[in-house]
Amino acid sequence: MAATAPWTTDKPTALLVLADGTVIEGRGLGATGSAVAEVCFNTALTGYEEILTDPSYAGQIVTFTFPHIGNVGTNDEDIEDLNPAARAGAVGAIFKADVTDPSSFRAAGHLDQWLKRRGIVALSGIDTRALTALIREKGMPNAVIAHAPDGKFDIDDLKRRAAAWSGLVGLDLAKEVTSGQSSVWKETPWNWNEGYGEQADPTMHVVAIDYGVKRNILRLLAGLGARVTIVPAKTGADEILAMKPDGIFLSNGPGDPAATGEYAVPVIRDLLKTDIPVFGICLGHQMLALALGGKTEKMHQGHHGANHPVKDHTTGKVEIVSMNHGFAVDSKSLPEGVEETHISLFDGSNCGITLKGRPVFSVQHHPEASPGPQDSHYLFRRFANLIRTKKGEPALAERA
Repeated sequence: MAATAPWTTDKPTALLVLADGTVIEGRGLGATGSAVAEVCFNTALTGYEEILTDPSYAGQIVTFTFPHIGNVGTNDEDIEDLNPAARAGAVGAIFKADVTDPSSFRAAGHLDQWLKRRGIVALSGIDTRALTALIREKGMPNAVIAHAPDGKFDIDDLKRRAAAWSGLVGLDLAKEVTSGQSSVWKETPWNWNEGYGEQADPTMHVVAIDYGVKRNILRLLAGLGARVTIVPAKTGADEILAMKPDGIFLSNGPGDPAATGEYAVPVIRDLLKTDIPVFGICLGHQMLALALGGKTEKMHQGHHGANHPVKDHTTGKVEIVSMNHGFAVDSKSLPEGVEETHISLFDGSNCGITLKGRPVFSVQHHPEASPGPQDSHYLFRRFANLIRTKKGEPALAERA
């Protein structure tokens, strides 16, 4: 059995217990109790609220490599999940430094209280660089994160739970975070001193299949003139086509794409029998690849951050992008007729595909950012232009 890790505190009120028996002690904050999940690390310097509310992080504990988290507080504008009451997103968070009182004109509350309301268990005061190095060396471990203000823990039980959890492989989490019913989205992107706008005069209709969609994706679609209809993950192709969409969007989401693909892939294949433009992001990208005959695989440490270099072969340009995924498309499995359009310059993994001769494409990274750079916003215009071309309308400039 592994010994207690060296980065400890005198009176721990929170623990991270890894599946190999390693116990990491820290100071607890956020919700009390415990959660079992996979531990990953995120290298973004900003945007912790968007990260923790991204439904793609369901079933995960996020270790922030940036040491100062919480110093700009929280607000109601930066939440990314559609239904905050459902608490879709990360179940745990790990910080280097203790959370300070917020200092920002946008702050509406303290991160600790926000974590409590969201049911997110958190700990601070550990060597996050050491934990990150462990993940890089051994892969993303299964673990239990626990917070008890009195410092009393049943460590043997926590070790058993961490070791017994089967992990994310084979786990369909999209069904846990998807919308309960169809709805229409009209909110457009945020502008300085104005906040979010509203799409009052749409020029196209996009149906977004919600596997765990982020709000800013929907805002960017609406900002380009789309009336967006959001449908639950298990909505059938006939029901979607009956809505007469001009375009179909396959959203991001958590879990194993092969598991979600059990019900999603047949729907996508039926949709591909039409000539309706299709755009996928993250989990939507992976399931499009599955529908086209490719395969997905679990990654060693995943890609999580806002500083990832990706090359777009269609333009020859390199972009810095946001990423959040622990599974990837196996580029060697892509069949003839499916072209790889983007690759990661960190490890060469697949980051985009297109179906040759068809208005169908997807990317692994998160072009909507929130948080992160906006280098890839042009992909939304690329999707809008596929729709506009099909409708006989002039194309938009791909980059604003």
